[in-house]
Amino acid sequence: MFKNYFKVAFRNLLRNKGFSLINISGLAIGMASAMLILLWVQYQVSHDRFHAKLDRLYQVWSNDVIDGSIRSLTATPEIMAPDLKKDYPEIEGVTRVSWTQNLLSDGGEKKLESVGAVVDPDFLTMFSFPLLQGNINTALSNPHSIVITEKLAKKFFNNVNPIGKTIRMGNATNYTVTGLLKNIPSITQFSFIEYLASYVDKTQANEVDKDWTDISIPTFVLLKPGASPVKLGAKIKKIIPTRTNGAEKSEEFLYPMSQTWLYSQFENGKPVGGVIDNVRMFSIVAVFILLIACINFMNLSTARSEKRAKEVGVRKVAGALKRSLIAQFLIESILLTSIAGVLAIMIVQLSIPAFNRLMVNSLEINYENIYFWLYLVAFILITGILAGSYPAFFLSSFKPVTVLKGGFKKINALVTPRKILVILQFTFAIVLIICTIIVTQQVKYAQERQSGYERDHLVHVFMEGEIQKNFHLIKNDLLNQGIAVSVAATNSPLTQNWSSGIGLKWEGKDPNLVAQVNRYTEESDLIKTAGMKLIEGRDIDIKNYPSDSTACIINESAAKLMKFKNPIGQIITDEPSKWHVIGVIKDFIQESPYAPIKPMIIRGPKEWLGTVLIKLNGKTPTAKNIAGMEKIFNQYNAAYPFSFVFTDEDYAQKFLGETQTKKLATLFAGLTIFISCLGLFGLATYMAESRTKEIGIRKVLGASVTSITTLLSRDFVKLVCIAVMIASPLAYWAASRWLDDFNYHITISLWVFVSAGLLAILIALITVSYQSIRAAISNPTKSLRSE
Repeated sequence: MFKNYFKVAFRNLLRNKGFSLINISGLAIGMASAMLILLWVQYQVSHDRFHAKLDRLYQVWSNDVIDGSIRSLTATPEIMAPDLKKDYPEIEGVTRVSWTQNLLSDGGEKKLESVGAVVDPDFLTMFSFPLLQGNINTALSNPHSIVITEKLAKKFFNNVNPIGKTIRMGNATNYTVTGLLKNIPSITQFSFIEYLASYVDKTQANEVDKDWTDISIPTFVLLKPGASPVKLGAKIKKIIPTRTNGAEKSEEFLYPMSQTWLYSQFENGKPVGGVIDNVRMFSIVAVFILLIACINFMNLSTARSEKRAKEVGVRKVAGALKRSLIAQFLIESILLTSIAGVLAIMIVQLSIPAFNRLMVNSLEINYENIYFWLYLVAFILITGILAGSYPAFFLSSFKPVTVLKGGFKKINALVTPRKILVILQFTFAIVLIICTIIVTQQVKYAQERQSGYERDHLVHVFMEGEIQKNFHLIKNDLLNQGIAVSVAATNSPLTQNWSSGIGLKWEGKDPNLVAQVNRYTEESDLIKTAGMKLIEGRDIDIKNYPSDSTACIINESAAKLMKFKNPIGQIITDEPSKWHVIGVIKDFIQESPYAPIKPMIIRGPKEWLGTVLIKLNGKTPTAKNIAGMEKIFNQYNAAYPFSFVFTDEDYAQKFLGETQTKKLATLFAGLTIFISCLGLFGLATYMAESRTKEIGIRKVLGASVTSITTLLSRDFVKLVCIAVMIASPLAYWAASRWLDDFNYHITISLWVFVSAGLLAILIALITVSYQSIRAAISNPTKSLRSE
């Protein structure tokens, strides 16, 4: 029986090559799109889910009341971790994770910039990052121990056993390799780590920050089996106020490791979303794209029902039961879906590299995993049944007496399932088009926001090795050789904030005010180098004003917060230092371009400096300037390879997430429209075929090509217009919710809906016009003779 089903299904597929091609193409593209999205979803939800002790792993977070609301921070004081393990018996293990980037060398000429982390010895026993060589219990227990990944080991030692080898960090300290770590997978927040150093070194060197008010280091804990995270959370809640005698109000809480990737966004101390929002959104997109492809199948199958009606009638007269007919049509659907599934896998495999570049991910298909094949078979079967269920029940319901007499259901009813399905298709497509336009507008709006400084020809170089020591020599050479027009030293890149505080004091401050103030540091010439606008006062100039080591500049937002009528000369206390204000600058964007600019104090060089900011000479080719920079930095810092970052490229990274969303929305909106138009094209083809005699009679009676084309296209355009009316409020609701996440955002305009609707109508019109015009210009004598 099943052999006969497949034989008949295959014959029908070959007999109707055009419709089969449209069906298979639509299903293949829809399935491939859904597969890509589901691969991405699986990649996101798998983050840090592979740890064997996941149910006992927690990160310690901090809640601070800042600017009247609770701000949740993923960091703690650096000194906290040892006290947690010592004072709370519920804790089995604890580790801090301090990210670091260093120049590593083998003591000879091989030198590499590498990213790693300084962690506590418990790190390897808490997380499931297996050692290929070494002992997880002791690898990080001794001073000057280093654990390296396979990737880093190969760079340094090729295929030689690295255990016991020496690696020099920076220019001074030698470390002994005590463990070989299996390459860390991409589905973890620790994915970029190439080596692990031990906190034992910092502890013995007395370099651990003992300030309980400095919340700066992520801390993770492993609870003992059976320990209650709720009870432990209540115990550690007041640990910081207790240690600081109430000077610091921050409260700690435990957050499950399993939640940190997907649910990292907090509002007023409560998790409200994060990556999970995009996961949900694109999961819905995947379902609807697949549904649209299935709707194509349903529409084309039911549109051709007149041609299958007599077949159904004959089969029923011959004794076929309804369930056997349903099985026959479902087998046809599953056969088509299986062919489409094979094509979809091929499309996905070819698309993964480009998709990974677009999303900055590491998606891949594990063909060796038996579950992949089981999921694939299930996916194809579900799609086949979903696509074929309505046609199967529809076709099998025909009454043999009626169809064999030539009677059939009306095809011009006001409301039919086919029309509803077309409307549903285009509704979703138009929603995606509108949302894509709004996302594009929002990104452009933020990109065009005044940054407050000039990014052109601006680069920064991190101070490594001898750069800070030789800064003035480097600066003089860059200026004297005409490579740069201005040079400044700062504590961080202009586009990144590395420090902030809530304990700053000034004259007239409200004792109850708790406000976050960002900290920045410069040596001199920052305003000139960055092209900032000075409102009053002057820039810090340590050369001509030695007292400027304790001077500061504030931005407009800080002056407003502090309610200074005459800011120059005011004293700002940031324990243990006091800073006197010498200037006020216009606000500039250092953090998110979508958020309000925070108050900022730019301090003199009494504080730490770590970055060289360079304004290149715009009259000289950039390549020549870079070559000159490299020569100078190599002269004064020969032990370190020269590297730099363009400020405009660094600033562009602030839009990465929204730009990715825009690209994805554009891609899937285009695919949705394409799949919908494939179905529309098929329906238009069938419509033209089924109305051949009518068209011939109309032409004989004098109807023009234009009037016939309009007649045939009108019904489809009506359906798209209805879809526009349904899609517009849905898209407005979805886009408004998305924009609510940004303090600085666009206002949704009416033209967005009008232009999206007109675009959808135009696309639909172009799609059906080909078949309409072709039918309208055909010779009526041929169609009437054939009838």
